Amino acid sequence: MGARRELAGFAVAGLLAYAADLALFTALRGPAGCDPLTAKALSFVAGCSVAYAGNALGTYRRTRPRGLRPCAVFFAVNLAGAAVQLLCLAVSHYGLGLTSQRADTVSGAGIGMILATALRFWGTRTLVFPTAGRDTAWTG
Repeated sequence: MGARRELAGFAVAGLLAYAADLALFTALRGPAGCDPLTAKALSFVAGCSVAYAGNALGTYRRTRPRGLRPCAVFFAVNLAGAAVQLLCLAVSHYGLGLTSQRADTVSGAGIGMILATALRFWGTRTLVFPTAGRDTAWTG
């Protein structure tokens, strides 16, 4: 798979996952009245599920390894990404005292998501869906 096509597929799956994550986080944090860390943890599960489906059935469908291992590793990589997002949210909300819904959204679903996406891209392509003969433009 070419590097551009891989990045585009990963981006589409990621955008869909981001939309699911953000929509659920906003609903849980706002109308449902959940605390910010619970809302982010629950929205993570939804976003991660959408991302795995998009990557396994779309971006990496021709390179997908069989069995449960890829799914388990994918969720582990995404848990590491979620830890980055939760850390951003916790620092902003509890450390800096920025407690509004907007501040929680910017820190957890904005800044945290950007940092976590870089980690998730590396982990997904390197650990979950490794491919022999992949375009070396992304592998340094």
